[in-house]
Amino acid sequence: MSRRQSNDSQKPGSSEVVDQAKAVLAGKSGTSGLKKIAPFLGPAFIASVAYVDPGNFATNIQGGAQFGYMLLWVIIASNIMAMLIQSLSAKLGIATGKNLAELCREQFPMPVVWIMWVLMELVAMATDLAEFLGAALGFNLLLGIPLWLAGILTAIATFLILGFERSGFRSLEAVITSFVGVIAISYIVETFLDKPDWAQVFHAVVVPQFSGTESILLATGILGATVMPHAIFLHSALTQNRIVVRKPKTMQKLFRYELIDVLIAMGAASLINAAMLIMAASTFHRSGLTSIGTIEQAYVTLEPLLGKAASWVFGLSLLASGLSSASVGTMAGQVIMQGFLHFEIPVWIRRLVTMIPSLIVIFLGLDPTRTLVISQVALSFGLPFAIIPLVRFTSQKKIMGVLVNRKFTTLAASLVAILILGLNFLLIFFALRGGA
Repeated sequence: MSRRQSNDSQKPGSSEVVDQAKAVLAGKSGTSGLKKIAPFLGPAFIASVAYVDPGNFATNIQGGAQFGYMLLWVIIASNIMAMLIQSLSAKLGIATGKNLAELCREQFPMPVVWIMWVLMELVAMATDLAEFLGAALGFNLLLGIPLWLAGILTAIATFLILGFERSGFRSLEAVITSFVGVIAISYIVETFLDKPDWAQVFHAVVVPQFSGTESILLATGILGATVMPHAIFLHSALTQNRIVVRKPKTMQKLFRYELIDVLIAMGAASLINAAMLIMAASTFHRSGLTSIGTIEQAYVTLEPLLGKAASWVFGLSLLASGLSSASVGTMAGQVIMQGFLHFEIPVWIRRLVTMIPSLIVIFLGLDPTRTLVISQVALSFGLPFAIIPLVRFTSQKKIMGVLVNRKFTTLAASLVAILILGLNFLLIFFALRGGA
């Protein structure tokens, strides 16, 4: 991955963006406003796809249908935590010129490195499973075709999207950002159609509350579907060689621009997740349909409640989410293998290998939504191996230089890590007990 990224600057779209960014950092761009920050936007938008993937659809729809607007505050809090974690990941790449997996290889004994690699590969496979299934389900619902045929269409579409990477990082960033835009526009339309109670929405955002064990479990699921280990590894790789600067003050300036990227991208992801839950609350919970528990049920039920356009827009957003997140998951898998082992395989081989479990699930006729939820639990096992090294590395001055965490940042990140890990282990506990 790093070799390919280092060559990106030779590609037309990428080299132009790098030149523009360096002009801004040097104070010579002569631009202002959006044009000034545009060259720095992109990495966080790719990482943010993990925060609006099909796993989020499953947990947000269940949360809204069962408890109305109550858990909106959980979505907002989860995304604030994600902003902090992703900003540390972006900072790691900028400060060191290496990604998180590469630093783990350098800093840890090889037996630990091999164990981490195996675990992260399993996480990558669980990620691919959820995202591939989500895209296939989108094709299935929109086109009315069998799920197995939808799976084949998903595979072809993912290969086409990943092909944009050959044109440099900017082309792929543009495609992925466009998909995020489709999801966002879809939920703006959904929100307009379902006419939520904005007073209740505001109350749910600012007043944290639960209603029994099931609401706590769903809140944990929402958080578990938000902070993804593969996105943490990927974000550091997206910034490590994108815009290379080594002067301390310039690095600090670059990081401030990347923070804007994180705030915009993760803020958009937060609003999309909130809109998912608002849609489910305004449509299903308000109509007494609190038992809506699958994506297929949500799609079918939307039409008689809000009209055909609503179900079509919902299916389109699911398709955009699945295709974009499946592509990003494959990229993350490449970063993990290259970083831990200094070895990589052609992306088309990785895509073929990682789609096999998804196709098996489809051909066995397993419930897609249930499989999505189980995959989110599997991802929980990988979180300690991403968050703990990230906080540890970014708090060491010998690694980070001028971009080392301030004490308050390290404290906040440590508390977030403890909370995320604790809640994810709670989710695993309930799932193993059969309570999920």
